[in-house]
Amino acid sequence: MDQVLSGKRALVTGGGRGIGRSIALALARAGADVAVAARTQAQLDAVAGEIRALGRRAFAVPIDLTRRDHIEERVGQAAAQLGGLDILVNNAGGSIGEGAKIDPVTFDPQTFEDCLFFNLTQVFYVTRAALPYMIKNRWGRVLSTGSGSAHRAGAILAYTAAKHGLVGYTKSLASAVARWGINVNMINPGWTNTAMVDWDRMARAMNTTVEGAKQFAYSQSIQRRVIEPDELGPMAVLLCSDLGSAITGQVVHVDGGFKV
Repeated sequence: MDQVLSGKRALVTGGGRGIGRSIALALARAGADVAVAARTQAQLDAVAGEIRALGRRAFAVPIDLTRRDHIEERVGQAAAQLGGLDILVNNAGGSIGEGAKIDPVTFDPQTFEDCLFFNLTQVFYVTRAALPYMIKNRWGRVLSTGSGSAHRAGAILAYTAAKHGLVGYTKSLASAVARWGINVNMINPGWTNTAMVDWDRMARAMNTTVEGAKQFAYSQSIQRRVIEPDELGPMAVLLCSDLGSAITGQVVHVDGGFKV
């Protein structure tokens, strides 16, 4: 897949660490220029530096995806810096509130709404801001990062609901924009070795040791392991390039066989 994205311009939200960083670097290795967006400037600057070291243009775009008024402006800033926009990776997301609180009666309503916004609604706003550039080109790729919670229950209520909603949004959007040559897909990782996996907190919630929490996570996949962020990169390149031109409206699981 060497240089299959040559000349393409990508925006990756949540690009300062973890899966977002890995996908941003994979796109750059495949030839794309990349803008990375997140809240932490130092992390963005570090990833942008890694991309430039690969010989590609890179831009750090600070953004607070919990604020509607930030989104259109910052997507426009990324597109202006890149000279256009061909690829959007909606990677930002995560649980909000205490993951152990799953009781539908005691769960805080505002926390529920905030979690829905951060994991689903902001994807709509970011994508809406990015689509005009792709429509103008009559070519584009929208790729969102889901979760094992996008097809199973068990995680925090709002997070699970949002990721299930992201599946429906992906499929519906794919149908709506196909006439402009835009493909829309979703990658579902399972347990992944990122900062979001807090083994100490998991151990406390499960009333076990850190090793016990890890063994539980390993048991959820048929490969009996958690995957590494870099394992998401090759699939992202496939789906964001012409190699994946016939793949749209799909949810692809890159998860070590998570709860199959």
